[in-house]
Amino acid sequence: MEDAYARSVSEVLDFFGVDPTKGLSDSQVVHHSRLYGRNVLPEEKRTPFWKLVLKQFDDLLVKILIVAAIVSFVLALANGETGLTAFLEPFVILLILAANAAVGVITETNAEKALEELRAYQANIATVLRNGCFSILPATELVPGDIVEVTVGCKIPADLRMIEMSSNTFRVDQAILTGESCSVEKDVDCTLTTNAVYQDKKNILFSGTDVVAGRGRAVVIGVGSNTAMGSIHDSMLQTDDEATPLKKKLDEFGSFLAKVIAGICVLVWVVNIGHFSDPSHGGFFKGAIHYFKIAVALAVAAIPEGLPAVVTTCLALGTKKMARLNAIVRSLPSVETLGCTTVICSDKTGTLTTNMMSVSKICVVQSAEHGPMINEFTVSGTTYAPEGTVFDSNGMQLDLPAQSPCLHHLAMCSSLCNDSILQYNPDKDSYEKIGESTEVALRVLAEKVGLPGFDSMPSALNMLSKHERASYCNHYWENQFKKVYVLEFTRDRKMMSVLCSHKQMDVMFSKGAPESIIARCTKILCNGDGSVVPLTAVGRAELESRFYSFGDETLRCLALAFKTVPHGQQTISYDNENDLTFIGLVGMLDPPRKEVRDAMLACMTAGIRVIVVTGDNKSTAESLCRKIGAFDNLVDFSGMSYTASEFERLPVVQQTLALRRMTLFSRVEPSHKRMLVEALQNQNEVVAMTGDGVNDAPALKKADIGIAMGSGTAVAKSASDMVLADDNFASIVAAVAEGRAIYNNTKQFIRYMISSNIGEVVCIFVAAVLGIPDTLAPVQLLWVNLVTDGLPATAIGFNKQDSDVMKAKPRKVGEAVVTGWLFFRYLVIGVYVGLATVAGFIWWFVYSDGGPKLTYSELMNFETCALRETTYPCSIFEDRHPSTVAMTVLVVVEMFNALNNLSENQSLLVITPRSNLWLVGSIILTMLLHVLILYVHPLAVLFSVTPLSWAEWTAVLYLSFPVIIIDELLKFLSRNTGMRFRFRLRKADLLPKDRRDK
Repeated sequence: MEDAYARSVSEVLDFFGVDPTKGLSDSQVVHHSRLYGRNVLPEEKRTPFWKLVLKQFDDLLVKILIVAAIVSFVLALANGETGLTAFLEPFVILLILAANAAVGVITETNAEKALEELRAYQANIATVLRNGCFSILPATELVPGDIVEVTVGCKIPADLRMIEMSSNTFRVDQAILTGESCSVEKDVDCTLTTNAVYQDKKNILFSGTDVVAGRGRAVVIGVGSNTAMGSIHDSMLQTDDEATPLKKKLDEFGSFLAKVIAGICVLVWVVNIGHFSDPSHGGFFKGAIHYFKIAVALAVAAIPEGLPAVVTTCLALGTKKMARLNAIVRSLPSVETLGCTTVICSDKTGTLTTNMMSVSKICVVQSAEHGPMINEFTVSGTTYAPEGTVFDSNGMQLDLPAQSPCLHHLAMCSSLCNDSILQYNPDKDSYEKIGESTEVALRVLAEKVGLPGFDSMPSALNMLSKHERASYCNHYWENQFKKVYVLEFTRDRKMMSVLCSHKQMDVMFSKGAPESIIARCTKILCNGDGSVVPLTAVGRAELESRFYSFGDETLRCLALAFKTVPHGQQTISYDNENDLTFIGLVGMLDPPRKEVRDAMLACMTAGIRVIVVTGDNKSTAESLCRKIGAFDNLVDFSGMSYTASEFERLPVVQQTLALRRMTLFSRVEPSHKRMLVEALQNQNEVVAMTGDGVNDAPALKKADIGIAMGSGTAVAKSASDMVLADDNFASIVAAVAEGRAIYNNTKQFIRYMISSNIGEVVCIFVAAVLGIPDTLAPVQLLWVNLVTDGLPATAIGFNKQDSDVMKAKPRKVGEAVVTGWLFFRYLVIGVYVGLATVAGFIWWFVYSDGGPKLTYSELMNFETCALRETTYPCSIFEDRHPSTVAMTVLVVVEMFNALNNLSENQSLLVITPRSNLWLVGSIILTMLLHVLILYVHPLAVLFSVTPLSWAEWTAVLYLSFPVIIIDELLKFLSRNTGMRFRFRLRKADLLPKDRRDK
């Protein structure tokens, strides 16, 4: 029933055909169960394991590698190769791809726990009226039309419509659904509000919320998916995971690279068609196969096989750094997404605030000799912990607050006129409430005021265990005064009273709305000397003025009073609630976290906009925004603060404009949060959404990066990409800085791998064009790509964070990983790497003392060696020395190139290798591994290499070192001549750019 909130009780009962005194009959239960379904959230259909595995191979570069592995294996068999050499290359390629697939499958199988954990917010049992009898049934057996009894402490088992109240008041904590910081009062009256949101539906009890006060009966109007919790479940099912900016750029780069590879492979094969018939190949067909093998080797060289593993490793290293900053990353790609976040949509309750109501101000009458002299106290402490101090109006700390008569009586009244419980939870190491948050705030105040008559009171209390300390002072007053009778809170009186007996004295303590209490007071307690004097009209006006000033500060205000009654009286009535003695006013709020203001300023400096999103009312939220700096230097908030209904009434064009200035979005429900995220994403914003409640889960999942609070619900955590262990908004800023640094390092090692692979492609291409023997075997290329490229590339991820990383604006989503000028720079480096490798190969044949010292023309005509007379054996072209020299040049030149990537534009003389000892260590380890395969015979046979002489090592160094000189020159041009800005290709970037680029 969609509009039960707008219907009268009788209309709702008639709709389901239920008698409120008897409940449903068994036949009706069966009928309704078939009609409406069971009260369970449906399970999502799981993706079969085999589909998850296949999904990991749905990538263009991966497919090219698989084809290359298969072709390599088939060609090896066609040439009659057997043993390890035929299987090595395809086996290693497939092994790498299998490892990457395993990581992907594990990640995806852990990703959907949020939907399962949502079921934890469904009640297990319910007290149901059926066939005229009450019985306790599993909540899953409820059907629409069932009459359910609910009382304090109950978890609501389904969406219910109130039909009867058995107490004067009925309140529900629905913060997990709406984010409201205070519990909400419910009644049986129908709601006439048009376009009512959850907060407006005062007669509806939502599934999964908790009853904190009262008792009543309600009729089930929605079960399973047809509940507020069910709609959140459906929203999460409908949310598709967005690819991260880096993933998009890598995908684009993969497509670009695939096209380039295909073009070069075809070009190499076509260029060599004339050589297909060379006698050395044994026929045209075998010649075609030979050059096809070269094309396959080219594909293996061009594809950075280690790139996925290196990206994953770098992001994983980043998550360790973030964990030290209390930011626990659940989704690796979200690490780099933080770097380009432009908007943070922050939930107010529990994220910017502590979600713990606390007393912050106290107002009492100091004396009344010459008119009422008001005195205000401030109270520190923003949690339920009984830790905090009281300060006078001059900011001086009160060492013994309980010696002040009014504070003494405030503590008594707060303890006794109270139905809540404050307790310590050792498992969570935190203080927790049971009952109304406002009443718990009064209990905490009583603990902060302490007890009178003990000079050592503050230090003595601190010696107690946390369990004893939680309510020590409250228990003292409860032992001193025996509760005799309680007048519960009612909406018409707006107050509650309790009759207490102490020795030979009976006292009635009252608390409630200031306008109700002050109107019933005729006397006031003076804080100066403890005297009780009459309350004059002037005094009453002054108290009302202070009450309204508390309201201007959006403090929730309560007044406390007492009255002495005749000894032996056992009951009190509403008529006794007059002629009261005023004690004081207390102002309480859900306070902002103390670190939030600095964090907001840091976000603004970094070019990140913060939008506060809350289910609370507009004025309360605006007050918070002023305190945390979101509205600094502003008097008029128009155009920056909207309620959900105000925003929805705007025309589409004005909504678009409003989104660009919006700082506060109040009175929202879950669907509005998700809508806000989508609208911002449509404006090309990269959105981070913070939250802690069940209500935040759909928006957390939809956002580019969802950030859950560590103390939040399991649902929110599982739907998020990152969890803040300390619930500290400031940790987001540190995480953003780390995310930006990680992205910068990711770019550096991607560029390093690109330049290395360009070098390998140039090497094979130039060798094929020149017509010289194969420079490098495929297995040697694979070794270079995996080991000698992978280790330094990973170590580049340890480059130090730039000091000004949080002073720059967020990078654009469409920013290419490698821009035009940078691609030119790395093309130059790559070409040198390739030419140096070929030069090392040619040097051994032509100039080396250990080589045959052939002429260049003899080297180019090696294929006709067997058809002509020579002074050297033709087997010289199968010697492993030249390819070993070429491979070693390739390895060493790439080690020097790794040092070039310590910084994009800074010289090695400024940022020295000492700044990243991990990189130095990886270079040393890589060289040791390379030496290992050269000088350990079984490995040398496996990789078709041989030990090198000192002269050969010297030649390797001469050919390799110039790469540093070339890159230093290119860095100099970038720094000093603006080449990086003036260099332009036909398009802004050589690599494809996202159309969403702003």
